[in-house]
Amino acid sequence: MDVQYISPFLEAVDSVFTTMLDLQPDRQPVKVGGGDDDAGAALTSIVGISGRVHGVVALRFPPPTALGVAGRFLGAEMGAINDEVVDAISELANMVAGSAKAKFNQDPPLELGLPTVVEGTGYKLKYPSKSVWLEVPFATEVGSFSMEVTYCEQ
Repeated sequence: MDVQYISPFLEAVDSVFTTMLDLQPDRQPVKVGGGDDDAGAALTSIVGISGRVHGVVALRFPPPTALGVAGRFLGAEMGAINDEVVDAISELANMVAGSAKAKFNQDPPLELGLPTVVEGTGYKLKYPSKSVWLEVPFATEVGSFSMEVTYCEQ
């Protein structure tokens, strides 16, 4: 996996969370992940990427972190997972993917799909069998979350 395709996403998480949420994400060690939800309930916002490189970027939030992040994004305290929280999580993933896309110098430019949110426990994100998931955990003052990225070059 080429770091040139991961660094823009790391920079984008830092930029979006610092600017939009006034949160400084503290990056933890990167690990090879399997797209597994092994940590219990989560809200995962997934954005597909296509072009010369195609893949997926996903932001995975435990429910308390999703509520804290959405509350900061919306400027209101969120008491339960609802449509507003899902929309906020979707928009944050879209902003991270869009910010990363802007850092790629590809012709033609990469295309982004619409964000999709998966909620629940025990799910696994799948992509073509030869792809590798990189998981980057982050810690913030409202809770931990992770970014997961996988891609294949065409």
